[in-house]
Amino acid sequence: MVHTLLFDLDDTLLWDKKSISESLLATCNDASRKAGVDSSELMEAVKAVAPSLYEEQSFYPLTTMLGINPFEGLWGTFDDIHDVRFREMGANIRVYQFDVWMEALRKVGNEDLSLARELSRRFIEYRETLPYVYEETFEVLTRMSKSYQLALVTNGAPSLQIKKLEMTKALIPHFDRVVISGSFGIGKPDPSIFLHALAQFEAKKDQAVMIGDNLHTDILGANRAGIKSVWLNRDQEQNDSAIIPNAEINHLRELGNTLDSLNGQSQ
Repeated sequence: MVHTLLFDLDDTLLWDKKSISESLLATCNDASRKAGVDSSELMEAVKAVAPSLYEEQSFYPLTTMLGINPFEGLWGTFDDIHDVRFREMGANIRVYQFDVWMEALRKVGNEDLSLARELSRRFIEYRETLPYVYEETFEVLTRMSKSYQLALVTNGAPSLQIKKLEMTKALIPHFDRVVISGSFGIGKPDPSIFLHALAQFEAKKDQAVMIGDNLHTDILGANRAGIKSVWLNRDQEQNDSAIIPNAEINHLRELGNTLDSLNGQSQ
């Protein structure tokens, strides 16, 4: 009988992709007004440059281990001074942020260093004030918390993931536990982080379900850990991988019936 639900955070409960997109758009529009660059071209340049430069950073192996993406790198401080692994990232992240905007500006024909510095700051300011939560998130969590114990299992640096939660404080009371890869030591899809979450509840594998949007982290990791998984496929993407969830939903509101089915109950 399932009694424990593990939820992913980004693009499952929080609409992180929209927050990034809207913040990029606002920043690039600022650049257009200030310097006359084409905002659409600049936005596409940033989207191309950020992942490329990210892979060149000395701290990149840490980001792959903990699941911190290039666009989180564009606005995080990573000042997790209690953890030696983040000190190098925290010390160098501002250089990465400036370099991304500088290189993107060059691609659209602008060499203004001061503008690059300003845009890197503005993107951070916009991202810190543009959190988006899916319209059904609170409704579903409220309903689920009546029948299940809930844990948040999220990849990322504690400083950044906690900041996201502080920006959307109403999420926090719904969860009995919050597990962040940067605090635990390794991220999804490593099975150990899922098993660690279960241990917080003294729950067995067959008593838990992982719900997430990412096949390659949430679902693969749950499968490896022997935990049932529900893939939240909002965009109805084709699954061309060998990663098979126990169930697939296109909307969080479908979760209740899906859990009934996984429990062997009639819908």
